[in-house]
Amino acid sequence: MYADGEPYDSGFLAVGDGNRVYWEACGNPEGVAALAVHGGPGSGCVPGMRRLFDPAKYRIILFDQRGCGRSTPHAGDPTVDLQTNTTDHLIDDIEHLRQHLGISRWVVAAWSWGTTLALAYAQRHPDHVAALVLTAVTTTTEREVRWITRDVGRLFPAEWARFREGLPEADRDGNLAVAYSRLLSDPKPDVRRQAALDWCRWEDSHINLAPEPRPRLVNAAPDFRMCFARLVTHYWRHAAWRGPTELLDNIPVIAGIPAVLIHGRLDVSGPPDIAWQLHQAWPASRLHIVAGMGHESGGAMAAHAVTALNEFATTATGACSASRMM
Repeated sequence: MYADGEPYDSGFLAVGDGNRVYWEACGNPEGVAALAVHGGPGSGCVPGMRRLFDPAKYRIILFDQRGCGRSTPHAGDPTVDLQTNTTDHLIDDIEHLRQHLGISRWVVAAWSWGTTLALAYAQRHPDHVAALVLTAVTTTTEREVRWITRDVGRLFPAEWARFREGLPEADRDGNLAVAYSRLLSDPKPDVRRQAALDWCRWEDSHINLAPEPRPRLVNAAPDFRMCFARLVTHYWRHAAWRGPTELLDNIPVIAGIPAVLIHGRLDVSGPPDIAWQLHQAWPASRLHIVAGMGHESGGAMAAHAVTALNEFATTATGACSASRMM
């Protein structure tokens, strides 16, 4: 990974509905444009995301998705309405940002939930995407949401029982994302705070495969936990506003766009079959199932991403243009 570099430009972009999206640009202002799409939903961008891009070759654009990070209004405020925070809104925000920065086409790198958003964006605007690098691949279908909120509990029985028991008894056998989303909108502040804590504790449980606990979300600031829990449950309860196989079925729209899919063999939060299915339908994709890695972005996962981004810094634009002319 490359050394971290400070942004040479940043700002807030008004994208409608009273929202302002934070963005920053790093690296080479004359370089190949690249967009980094964070996970969550609601995690926000972090400086470490810049380090996968060669700063001499790339104009690196990071942004905080609507409602999180430094973007405003912040979903950590329980009074902030999420009705205008959907996948389609985020796609439009990315397009507004691209136009604002005067970028014709960019390489899109994404992680976890961000891969769902990147796929949806590319399928809506294929002419503006030169290549994709997708790490910890998801499509946020109802099947995947059920897995991550219920089925994977078979591997973490005590943690899942505690997660389930955080809900009223009447909600424990239904859609757990819907039930927690309801608690996070409760008029009682203590109920909301506990629901956010319980949700983040469960996420910390299944993300971590290390021998010792790594309570990253639980130890985050309360407003971050609330923002994260509200946005994750909001997007998961609606299955990203996409049909059960919509992103997979629309792969022909982006079939000629080069892509590298990187997924941990031991990713219990999102098993590798999703990445594998996308790869089977995507002629221009390459798939790396990385031994010994879970739902993470560092180590060998990052090494594959760096290699792909170095390649696309010189080949993606021409390859993409050529594929569209065939």
